[in-house]
Amino acid sequence: MQRNFKREISNWGNFPVVEKEVKSEESYSKIKEFINTKNDVIARGNGRCYGDAALGEHIFSTKKLNKFISFDRLKGILECESGVLLSDILEISMPQGYFLYVSPGTKFVTLGGAIAANIHGKNHHIEGSFCNYLLSFKIINENAEIINCSRTENAELFWASLGGMGLTGIILSAKIQLKNIETSYIRQESIKATNLDEIFTLFEESKNWSYTVAWIDCLQKGQNIGRSIMLRGEHALLAELPPKLAAKPFAIKKKFSPTIPFFFPSFALNHWSVKIFNYLFYAKQRNKLLSNFTDYETFFYPLDAIKDWNKIYGKNGFIQYQLVIPKENGKEGMRKILKTIAKSGNGSFLAVLKLFGAPTPQAYNSFPMEGYTLALDFKINKKLPQLVADLDQIVEEYGGKIYLAKDSMSKSSLTNYLKNTRNFKFHSLQQKRILSRC
Repeated sequence: MQRNFKREISNWGNFPVVEKEVKSEESYSKIKEFINTKNDVIARGNGRCYGDAALGEHIFSTKKLNKFISFDRLKGILECESGVLLSDILEISMPQGYFLYVSPGTKFVTLGGAIAANIHGKNHHIEGSFCNYLLSFKIINENAEIINCSRTENAELFWASLGGMGLTGIILSAKIQLKNIETSYIRQESIKATNLDEIFTLFEESKNWSYTVAWIDCLQKGQNIGRSIMLRGEHALLAELPPKLAAKPFAIKKKFSPTIPFFFPSFALNHWSVKIFNYLFYAKQRNKLLSNFTDYETFFYPLDAIKDWNKIYGKNGFIQYQLVIPKENGKEGMRKILKTIAKSGNGSFLAVLKLFGAPTPQAYNSFPMEGYTLALDFKINKKLPQLVADLDQIVEEYGGKIYLAKDSMSKSSLTNYLKNTRNFKFHSLQQKRILSRC
């Protein structure tokens, strides 16, 4: 009797929820067997992305591909399987004086997922995307062939897989370059901006800082539109730290991590609760500028400190809508985006603005372009589809793009992705999904 592996599954936004077959194996021979017996296969990591790209008909979970292969401590080169979490990599590398060159807003994503989405962080304007520090990987394609890929070996498949959202195959393992650091602390400055003009000026003035990011109160109107707080930071040098911190430069204090035990009722997160939160968040910093040292977890992964925080949005879930608009249109486009959100009343509990530098042209499937990117969290409700359609139209009008790793509702800006996937069509169901949206 054949076992039924179908179960309900969703990603971090708890939207959509689907019933699909999920398979997880650590044996390459069994992975090949799975691929050979299924027509539509897509890889899934830890389910921490917001989009629905990994929710195909037959899902291969890489969670069992969680082993470290090698670590060159002199050169900072690490090789491990694709299901290893970035948090696991940091746990191994930080005490040795190494950090990830590029990290997203959570450390609980897999290495394979980081490659498939070609993730970016707060430092794209300085150090680019994850692909810049990826040395090689092994991938299994639709014919169950294991292929070694790098810039010099099977280079076309290498570049197509970066931002390819799993369409080129299942990544089995990868080798990455890590960044040398002297401490686990960040020298940080927090600066209040009263409106969009001021925050854009701050980004330009901060372009030599390694890490920059801004929280935006997306419900403000008029002269206060774009009211925000910028965080900018650098990896602290040992000589910069006060004596107490310098005594243990890689020590991280264990903190209390609260857990959200249940889904919040749907009425808890609404226009007024978001407005109150935004007011309090902005008001809690009394001074225009604050300077301090903070540990890397607080700076890079503040939300990771709250377990199951996605339940705040209720059982119906939420989406994260992330867009990028070219730099020359950045301020005008963002102003129109923020006006549209404020008018809709669908406030984003978390709205994050970052600056992108020049993209890596070979990684043609990737999201970043030189410009400004805004990520917004919206609770699922009846008015949201219309807001997304309105935002899509603005993004298209200003020559921008939507991030496929976050997309589970938007309908525009996907034609560019289709044009660039060339002949790599590992997951036909995913192709149909994208075609139907265009």
